[in-house]
Amino acid sequence: MFGCLVAGRLVQTAAQQVAEDKFVFDLPDYENINHVVVFMLGTIPFPEGMGGSVYFSYPDSNGIPVWQLLGFVTNGKPSAIFKISGLKSGEGSQHPFGTMNIVRTPSVAQIGISVELLDSLAQQTPVGNAAVSSVDSFTQFTQKMLDNFYNFASSFAVSQAQMTPSPSEMFIPANVVLKWYENFQRRLTQNPLFWKT
Repeated sequence: MFGCLVAGRLVQTAAQQVAEDKFVFDLPDYENINHVVVFMLGTIPFPEGMGGSVYFSYPDSNGIPVWQLLGFVTNGKPSAIFKISGLKSGEGSQHPFGTMNIVRTPSVAQIGISVELLDSLAQQTPVGNAAVSSVDSFTQFTQKMLDNFYNFASSFAVSQAQMTPSPSEMFIPANVVLKWYENFQRRLTQNPLFWKT
């Protein structure tokens, strides 16, 4: 029903069923994993009105499993990418795997999927830093960086009358920086990934 993918590793499609509505995948050597993809195989859809909340579990310093909600998959959203590298030091959250007797080994984390009502999924709040950066956040970062650069460079602007000759320094007219700034913004708006070509 589910698959799990980590970059550089084979795809896992044999989830361990630990209850009628709960499944887990083992993630050996989890300390070296940054992102994990959880997806539906397409062979068995969720029953009507159901979806799967996706959890990440790792052993804390005492070997006790710490579970954190990453997000969910549904028939309408059959796959998701989660960033887990920053979660290993976070605190756990409420989860449906608490009373399960799941076999664990040190240095092995787990991805847990719990089949639940869609209404229940909508009320859950995943850990904030599990979401993977999107083009929107990249665009937002780039915009902030451009604004910061322009504001910084503009803070040194002087009129021609205020300039003191200094043969060892080069000066760039502020209107050239402004033109570059506007062109870059325009191109970023048209295609956020233009810089890759």
